[in-house]
Amino acid sequence: MAAPQPAMMLPRELTHDNIALETKPTAKIHYTFAAGNKSKEEPHRLVVFLNGLMTDKSTWLPVMAGIIRSHRDKGFPCLLAYDRYGQGLTEDRDPQDKGRDSGRGHDIADTVRDLHQLMTQILLQKFGETAELRLILVANSIGCAIARLYAEYYPGRVEALLLLDPMIANSKFDWFPDPDSRDFDSSELPPDVTADVLREQRAKFANFFAPAVINKEGLDRRNLAELLPYSDKPRLAPTHGYDPVVTVVEHDPERFALESLQVRANVHRPLELKS
Repeated sequence: MAAPQPAMMLPRELTHDNIALETKPTAKIHYTFAAGNKSKEEPHRLVVFLNGLMTDKSTWLPVMAGIIRSHRDKGFPCLLAYDRYGQGLTEDRDPQDKGRDSGRGHDIADTVRDLHQLMTQILLQKFGETAELRLILVANSIGCAIARLYAEYYPGRVEALLLLDPMIANSKFDWFPDPDSRDFDSSELPPDVTADVLREQRAKFANFFAPAVINKEGLDRRNLAELLPYSDKPRLAPTHGYDPVVTVVEHDPERFALESLQVRANVHRPLELKS
C-alpha cells in the first residue's frame, strides 16, 4: 500500500515510503527521502532531520523543500526525515515495546540503533553502498540527544551536528526556583509572578517535560542523564581527517513563551523570558 502524501506542494525529488528494519521486521517506519544531485565523483553526504517529542517529520518538509529548490542547480546532498515508531505517519509501535512497561518500552540508545539501521538500509537500497557516507544530523529538542548519542556510538561517521533548541539531557528539568526551598528569594521573581504562580508552573512543567513522564511514542527518557551525563564530552571523533562542526541554536525566549501557551506546558510568559 502506498504511503500517504503530505498535503503540500513538494519538489519532485522528495519521495515518501515505508520500510521495515531488518532488525524489527514486523513494523514499518515512514520516511521522506531525496537522493541528491551531487556529482557522482563526490562521496554521498546525507543530511538527516531528527524530530522532537511533540513534532513529527512534517515540520522538516518545508526545510527540505527549500534546500532542494535553492540548490537544485548547484547540487544538494541526500536528505532524510522520518517518523519514529508511534509518531506521525509511522503508525506501528516499536516491536521491542511488547511485554514491557506501558509507554516505556525503548530508550534513546534503542532509537539510535534504529536510526543507524534505517540509514544503512535506505542507502543500500538507493545506492548499493554506504562506505563513503558523510553524515550531517539536524535535530530539535530530544532529537539533539539522539544526534549526540549517535555521534558517540558511531564515531567517525558524523561530519556536522546542527542542534536546534537542544534539551538538557543530564537534567531533571527542574529549572525554575523552588518557592518552598530555604534559600528562595521572592525578590528575584518578575513583578507579576508570585510564589503560588511559580509553584503552579513548576508542577505543570514537571508533568509535561520530566523524564519519567510517558509520551505517545513510548520513548523512555528516564536514563538520559546516564546515557549523556556531560554537555561537553565525549569529544567527537574526526571524520575523513576533519573535526566535526557543531552548531547550537537556542530558541527565541519570547517566541517560545508564546508558543508554549498553545501546548499543555502553558509556561507563564514572564517566567520563560526571565529564564
